[in-house]
Amino acid sequence: MASTVGAGARAPATGGRPSVLYLRRADDVLAAALRARYSVHSLYDSGAPLPAFLAAAAAARGPDEPPRAAVVFGGGAIQVDAAFLDAAPCLRCVVTTAAGMDHIDLAECARRGVAVAGAGETFSVDVADHAVGLLVDVLRRVSAADRFVRRGLWPARGDYPLGSKLSGKRVGIIGLGSIGTLIARRLEAFGCTVSYHSRRAKDSATISYKYFPSVINLALESDVLVVACALNEQTKHIVNKEVLEALGKDGVIVNIARGRNVDEAALIGALKGGGIAGAGLDVFEMEPEVPAELLSMDNVVLTAHKAAFTVESASDLSDLMIGNLEAFFQGKPLLTPVLPEHML
Repeated sequence: MASTVGAGARAPATGGRPSVLYLRRADDVLAAALRARYSVHSLYDSGAPLPAFLAAAAAARGPDEPPRAAVVFGGGAIQVDAAFLDAAPCLRCVVTTAAGMDHIDLAECARRGVAVAGAGETFSVDVADHAVGLLVDVLRRVSAADRFVRRGLWPARGDYPLGSKLSGKRVGIIGLGSIGTLIARRLEAFGCTVSYHSRRAKDSATISYKYFPSVINLALESDVLVVACALNEQTKHIVNKEVLEALGKDGVIVNIARGRNVDEAALIGALKGGGIAGAGLDVFEMEPEVPAELLSMDNVVLTAHKAAFTVESASDLSDLMIGNLEAFFQGKPLLTPVLPEHML
């Protein structure tokens, strides 16, 4: 279902440029594209805290200026909720550079007539590739072996301990949306057996993987759990102590979803106590802060919430964000609208 905006969102006929609130850290490609088309109010360039920035932006709005749009970053500190929308009353469109929607109150936006556009499937391929890369790294100890060689330990200590093969592993995927499905297809090529948990079973005519209505039962039948679901009240800490215990001492966790999908304290306890064998993590509960315990573990591979981002995806994302903004300001349907019931 396409999301549309009324004629009031069109730019004035006088040739004045529409205004965009830019609420993410510098992204040279997207920032340059925005500034070439719009009057950009950048939060991070201003150096002001968010409330002061929104107040100043509201005060600077001209009397004949059309409703504004905002570009926000997912997974960060900014929450597009009722308080945010109260502070930006002229906002009628939010364009997020994320696929996940945990930072946007979609129901409140819909209630106020604020259209929302997401990143769609722009990142799906890159995130799936990254998930498989993390899993290979953990199992084969690639990063740990790299550190071993760089420290000059090979001549002194001999061969590095053996890793584990990926082929033949039973992989359970939590969240079989666009990203989860692409991960599954890649792991099939490695000879893995794939199962999944999701809100409901997928159409068996198109998905042949075994469905588990219980995450614990999925973990009991898996060697690896890959977390690829959206973050909401139902999926917060969907991987908890009980799930980790069901996965067992030889199990591996890969998380490329959101940090709060996994109970981080329980995960650290399982890793320290030998409850599971390892983890590949691109996201964390309090990022960019990462627990010191995780930093010290050789059986954990860490990346800085970058699974989605490649040179190619940055360019594709910029084009999509501009396309959504152009559609909004011209009163046309958004390219990748997000509805209140959105969930991966």
